[in-house]
Amino acid sequence: MTAVMPTYGRIDLAFERGEGPWLVTADGRRYLDFATGIAVNTLGHGHPRLVTALTEQAAKLWHCSNLYHIPGQTRLAERLCAASFADKVFFCNSGAEAMEGVIKLARRYHHGRGAPERTRIVAFEGAFHGRTLATLAAGGNEKALEGFGPPMDGFTHVPFGDAGAARAAVGPDTAAILVEPIQGEGGIRAPADPRFLAELRAIADDAGILLLFDEVQTGVGHTGKLFAYQWSGVAPDAMGLAKGLGGGFPVGAVLATDAACAAMTPGSHGSTFGGNPLAAAAANAVLDVLEGDGFLDRVVETGAYLFERVRAVAARHPRVIGDARGRGLMLGMVCRVANADLVAAMRERDVLLVPAAENVARMLPPLTIARDHVDVACDALEEACAALEP
Repeated sequence: MTAVMPTYGRIDLAFERGEGPWLVTADGRRYLDFATGIAVNTLGHGHPRLVTALTEQAAKLWHCSNLYHIPGQTRLAERLCAASFADKVFFCNSGAEAMEGVIKLARRYHHGRGAPERTRIVAFEGAFHGRTLATLAAGGNEKALEGFGPPMDGFTHVPFGDAGAARAAVGPDTAAILVEPIQGEGGIRAPADPRFLAELRAIADDAGILLLFDEVQTGVGHTGKLFAYQWSGVAPDAMGLAKGLGGGFPVGAVLATDAACAAMTPGSHGSTFGGNPLAAAAANAVLDVLEGDGFLDRVVETGAYLFERVRAVAARHPRVIGDARGRGLMLGMVCRVANADLVAAMRERDVLLVPAAENVARMLPPLTIARDHVDVACDALEEACAALEP
């Protein structure tokens, strides 16, 4: 009997160490990690740049709180702003906390402009924004909300990809529109059409409201650009990041324009641990690698090869896999058998995947993988599909 609260249906598997894209059990069995802690271990396991950065910082200072200036945090904020639409960054610890901050920012924006009645947010069906009460309500998933009482008010849900429905949902009490460029937990639902995102931008501008992006899963290079919105050329007013930002160390961020965060004054929001020296060191090390010459180009190339190989397997086993969707190294396989069965069959062949909604099995490998790792995973996928063939 474990003392850990039973909120997870855990797999009977434990790891002792990680090496690049591999996880290793105490008895030496090696698993190719195409799950990466659910899109977290951006650089794989034990990356020397990340290990050095954390080790050096750990020997100097771990935490001092945001009562004081943190030079590494300032540097990280400047780098994120230079690489994005943003002018300012707020640091926190997780994706849910980042998206909670984005929601608060949108409401505070209108309060600061003399329109406190503007509190509602138009969100999309199939979304996932976190597990706080507010972010659960923003996602609108009935199963995730079950047992926690009435959902927090303030969210209107419309079909993903339907700009007309989004426009119709905007009213005098609307504060913002919230969208994921790719719905990750929702099943790697195909990248939002740039025309859809452009229309959302136009709707927000016409109504004088904010456009909010959730890039907790898509951000930090997973699609082949530092941020997924950069594929569309449509920039939000504020955006949440987390997961891969610290390469495995907990850190989240809210990125915003000066206008969007003008009302976020001292005392309006805070985080005890957010952006502390250790977190800032980890995230700066991740950016050091991602911003290196040609790194994201290689993510695009390796991602294209991964999609090519997976689609070839799917074509040979259409009764097991219907399609592959996503972008870069963020791939979802639409299963025609139970996705849990495919995930289990791959695990039996020493490859780790992640299930998602819409009966999807996700491949979320480290951004550092090479073609030979893709080959290992896809050879295992071929075997798994053959074994699962109805």
